[in-house]
Amino acid sequence: MPAEPKKSLVGEEYEVEIGPVAHGGHCIARTSEGQVLFVRHALPGERVVAKVTEGEEGARFLRADAVRILEASKDRIEAPCPFAGPGRCGGCDWQHAKPGAQRRLKADVIAEQLQRLAGLTPEEAGWDGTVVPAEGDKLPAGQVPQWRTRVQYAIDPSTGKAGLRRHRSHEVEPVDHCMIAAEGVSELGIEKRDWTGMESVEAIAATGSQDRQVILTPRPGARLPLVELDKPVSVLRVDEKSGGVHRVHGRPFVRERADGRTHRVGGGGFWQVHPKAADTLVTAVMQGLLPRKGETALDLYCGVGLFAGALADRLGEKGAVLGIESGKRAVEDARHNLADFPRVRIEQGKVESVLPRTGITEVDLIVLDPPRAGAGRATVAHLTSLGARRIAYVACDPAALARDLGYFREGGYRVRTLRAFDLFPMTHHVECVAILEPATKGL
Repeated sequence: MPAEPKKSLVGEEYEVEIGPVAHGGHCIARTSEGQVLFVRHALPGERVVAKVTEGEEGARFLRADAVRILEASKDRIEAPCPFAGPGRCGGCDWQHAKPGAQRRLKADVIAEQLQRLAGLTPEEAGWDGTVVPAEGDKLPAGQVPQWRTRVQYAIDPSTGKAGLRRHRSHEVEPVDHCMIAAEGVSELGIEKRDWTGMESVEAIAATGSQDRQVILTPRPGARLPLVELDKPVSVLRVDEKSGGVHRVHGRPFVRERADGRTHRVGGGGFWQVHPKAADTLVTAVMQGLLPRKGETALDLYCGVGLFAGALADRLGEKGAVLGIESGKRAVEDARHNLADFPRVRIEQGKVESVLPRTGITEVDLIVLDPPRAGAGRATVAHLTSLGARRIAYVACDPAALARDLGYFREGGYRVRTLRAFDLFPMTHHVECVAILEPATKGL
């Protein structure tokens, strides 16, 4: 006989004591029967009523929201955003926590991932255990920094109104304003318009220029709306068949400013979302690497050339930089952005495929800024064979960073320093820069 389907526990409520924070914007708790709960909208040490949002009997864990706070943490505040809370917008994880508490929670996650996945204590990683706020983001509790320069709005198919996705859901939470959106995004007034026929609308406000851009993703067969916004803006659309991005009117790119240079970023390509992020990360990487004139360097997953340009500027006329990037449009932008550096070369393709074909057997410096999944064992093994005197690893995911640091240790490298930056306030995301060097250095 077929096994009976397991009973869904969605909607069940449990009174629980909240334990430590976990990676992903939630905390860990256990029911009286020992069932593990991943609870959002809670803080360590609280006693809450948790309502199950996902899971069934016998599952390894359940997901839940704290729907009633019985004993509150001293770090709790009322969420400033009216769209935050159980079952609502999923963009922010920690609206209910004081700013300093948010950074401590992120530090706890980094420390736990380092220990569990890399076997490293903060001291062994050269980290002081803190997460540093970006310049201008030290605000009192209840005030929200307007930092997000790129916001992708989901469009409610029944109303044509813009909103944001609910946590782990395709459902749209209608909003009239996103509190973490940068001023340049908010002034476009995306939430005020009718976007009937659109799947999503992405709004971009460049840093260091007045460039504003809207990227429309239409539903199959839909006509593009006439876009007349409150500010001058270029408009692009995503082709429903190819996924390519095409210009409707205005520039097909925005100009982003960082490290004293202007960078062209086309077609909604990747750029750091916080307006201070690019300069913050370049400074941390260059302070860690201490480039010397005439050295050679790799910039892996190089995007539009932010770190490659910074390296080339510091390595001088006799230095050389090779950048590798998989995105075709990003490679075109990188080559444009770095055209004044004759000893910079940008290759298109996946790092694990292109790097072995270059024939490079040694290099002085390496920068890698991999996607959220990390670089992986094979790529790290290749990098450790090149004998770089220093490696800078820029990471947006502490779990991937910790895994890869473990692989670097297998390859004979140790972490010299690690710095963590709160470049995504109100969310669980955090950016880290690890500087590595050969473990035998100085011995």
